[in-house]
Formats: sequence, structure tokens, C-alpha cells
Amino acid sequence: MLLHLAELDRRGFCLLLFWGKKYRLTPMALKLSASGNGPAYLYLAVSLLLLHRDGQYFFNLLLASFLLELPCYLLLKNTIRRTRPCHCLPAGLVNDFEPSDRYSLPSGHTAGAFVFAFAVMQVYPQLGIPAFFWAAMEGGSRIVLGVHYPLDIAAGAVLGCSSGYWAGQLLQG
Repeated sequence: MLLHLAELDRRGFCLLLFWGKKYRLTPMALKLSASGNGPAYLYLAVSLLLLHRDGQYFFNLLLASFLLELPCYLLLKNTIRRTRPCHCLPAGLVNDFEPSDRYSLPSGHTAGAFVFAFAVMQVYPQLGIPAFFWAAMEGGSRIVLGVHYPLDIAAGAVLGCSSGYWAGQLLQG
């Protein structure tokens, strides 16, 4: 079962990497990936805090979610220690993009994007679908850049959504 899952993961990675090269998606993937860097979340959350009536709850939910997500992310990443595809494949097969750390599971960019999307869905439900679409594209960009496998992305999505869910439960009661 695990060998079959690992093979599907590898094939999914190869397929998305191939599509990224075939359709020249690397520049777009770089922009999508950069949109998920931490400062963007902070700027938007502070802007909403100052400008929107639900901004305080959004800020608190996002902060609590990240306070739950980050330690779990670090524990998982440094316990599992899955080598990134860009570090174990031949040069030239993946893009010349160097990630910020050595390990790939779970995807921190994806976890952060899904924390954000979950908070958006909770506070601004009319923007939930676009937020989750963006989060999924953020995760896909990490595969196109050659720094994550699909299971890394799935694990990041689960981590982000579950952190958002539990933070919401803590804030409500």
C-alpha cells in the first residue's frame, strides 16, 4: 500500500513538473509561491483589522491558527525529514529554485495558504472559494518549482485547515 502511494506521489510530481516545463509555468509559479510568503498575510490581516468591522476576529483567528500550525509544521518537518525532490533529482530536471530549508513534508507554504483560506472562509464566506482556489494554486506552484511532492502539498493543506478549525474552536469557546 505505501509503495503504491509513493509511486503515485512520484508520478504526480513528474506529471506536474512536465506540465510546468511544457507550458512554461515557472514564472507564474514563482509569483504564486511568493504570494504565500508570510508578510502578505500580515499586511492583509492588519489592513482588515484597521478597516473592516470583522477585521478583529479575522486577525485573531489567523494569529491563533498560525500559532497552532507553526509548531506542528516544524515538528513534522524535522521528524519526517523527507528529502525535497530538487535535492535528489539530477541537475537540470528541476528548476534552479532553492527552497528555504532542506525537507519537504509537509509544505509550509501550502499549510500557510490553507490557514489563510480557512480563516477567509470562516469570516468572509463569500470569498472562501477564491481563497481555497488560490491556496491550491499556491501548493501546485511548489510542485512546478520542484521543491515538493503532491503528498507534501496534501499534508500542508490538511495541516492548514485543521489548524484553522481548531483555532476557531478555541476562539469560540
